[in-house]
Amino acid sequence: MPVTRGFTGRRRATDADQQQRADRLPPGQYDTGSDFPSLTAEATPQVDVDSWSLSIDGLVETPQRWSWRDIHALPGDSYYGDIHCVTTWSKFDTTFAGVSVDTLLDAAGPLPEAAYVMAHATTGYTTNLPIEDLRGGKAWVVWEYDGKPLAVEHGGPVRLLVPHLYFWKSAKWITRLELMAVDRPGFWEQNGYHDRGDPWLEQRYQGDP
Repeated sequence: MPVTRGFTGRRRATDADQQQRADRLPPGQYDTGSDFPSLTAEATPQVDVDSWSLSIDGLVETPQRWSWRDIHALPGDSYYGDIHCVTTWSKFDTTFAGVSVDTLLDAAGPLPEAAYVMAHATTGYTTNLPIEDLRGGKAWVVWEYDGKPLAVEHGGPVRLLVPHLYFWKSAKWITRLELMAVDRPGFWEQNGYHDRGDPWLEQRYQGDP
């Protein structure tokens, strides 16, 4: 579950440390340091975990639905690393905990023609992703940040986490993953944002490489 760092003594950052951090910063981004900005296109909802559920449907062998209790009974997994927002901030060394999307997809059994996923939030927000970007240990459904329950402004009680893509792809307040044969734009993608959103390729807007 949550990654625990060992205790180390204080030391001053070296030139090598600073270069390593610079190498981890995608083009056009800045290091937000200890800040964790919160941006959303919708009003922040109050999600009741007793009535919340996550479903996987569409092009799957066996549609699935997990309650809050059900999803916590699945094998836990965690992510330790960096996140990047299209608004140009990046945050290093974040720790999120929840369950791997691989675990959820394996339970549902994607059909061979399932090539894309639409993530749906309780607010009506949507974002589209190639299924490959959710497979192979690349994505999680998370409910903890830095060892504590995920704050509502950051998508709590539960959000999608796809850290190798810009953070608008990590849909807050997630409730559904819909598997599709043909790509379909989500909320920001309909409003000019890139369909994939790779920060290392600066895929911010439609027409970017």
